[in-house]
Amino acid sequence: MNATRQVALGQPTVGEEEIEALREVFASGWLSGAGPTCVAFEGELAASAGTAHALATSNCGSSLHLALQVLGAGPGDEVIVADYTFPATGHSVVWTGATPRFADVRPDTGTIDVDAAAALVNERTVGIIAVDMVGQPADYDELNALARRHGLWVVEDAACSAGATYKGRPAGSLADLAAFSFHGRKGITAGEGGALVGDDTEKMDLARKLHTYGIAPAVSREGSAGLAVPSFDTAGYNYRMSDVQAAMMRVQLKRLPDLVAARTAAAAGYAERLGDVEGIDLPVVGEDRTHPYQSYLVTTHDSVDRDAVVVALRERGVGSNFGTYASHVQPVYGTSDVCPVSAHLFTSQFALPMHANLVQDDLDYVAEQLRAVLADPAVRR
Repeated sequence: MNATRQVALGQPTVGEEEIEALREVFASGWLSGAGPTCVAFEGELAASAGTAHALATSNCGSSLHLALQVLGAGPGDEVIVADYTFPATGHSVVWTGATPRFADVRPDTGTIDVDAAAALVNERTVGIIAVDMVGQPADYDELNALARRHGLWVVEDAACSAGATYKGRPAGSLADLAAFSFHGRKGITAGEGGALVGDDTEKMDLARKLHTYGIAPAVSREGSAGLAVPSFDTAGYNYRMSDVQAAMMRVQLKRLPDLVAARTAAAAGYAERLGDVEGIDLPVVGEDRTHPYQSYLVTTHDSVDRDAVVVALRERGVGSNFGTYASHVQPVYGTSDVCPVSAHLFTSQFALPMHANLVQDDLDYVAEQLRAVLADPAVRR
């Protein structure tokens, strides 16, 4: 079937304001990483996330790696990781030499199951990485209480949750440190990029040093009376965001409330149109949190072939894909951890188009095509 209409799975919301911000950076002559525009963006992001500090980075994976480095994870340690997530979460543990232990997730929200995490705690455990599943925050009060009982730290993988809240608190402020993503599919974006946020000045200062090869960023030496020659006493990384990206992010951060409102309205539109459809379950949102809907994940019943549904939707011009990964089944980790809920979600969830540019006609079309696909015996088991 060759569809004449196309509804994109994801789409950034950018325009003249971002272009004007880029012109200003080009005119300034400072395009490289960790410059004055990054500094300005970091202050604005920290205010938005409700944290004392923010550090603009190259991507969310680098932010997670920096978080684990400054928290002290290393060889011989174990870090409990929410299983249902893009593997950057688990990779960040591997990069430190520590071992990821994968905890199963809640069947309704896909966020980490606190009891499953508690069952993995042992003498080698040093911390927990919770994932805000496609934007919805995890159960942080319970997770932080578990961590305090065992002397552990908690990192919030907030890759998808800019604009989300948990019990009135913004995503990014819910754990010891948090990592954001600004990839092109995220709610706010510069195409790529990320950030680490937190309140601990000492750890955030160390993260800033590590993210610039082990020295203070060049912008900190601007205006020095003499010749400032930094000394390298540790081997850091190049995890900097460019000022070009930061210029876009400053505009995107201003757009954030409107973007979240548009996505929330689209999610409500799907609920109205699809609430009575047999064979699927729609997303569940906790009453004490807000969901920014980085993605809109639908769960198929056992009688429905998820893969066949995705292929059929694509043929009809509806952008669709699987949800995310059950990390414990990925060969790279070689783990014996068992996470049946995550494994089930990995094979039964799929994403419908979700972005701030969707209009009512788009929602009508997607719902119409999904109903038609699910009515086809070819997608039934």
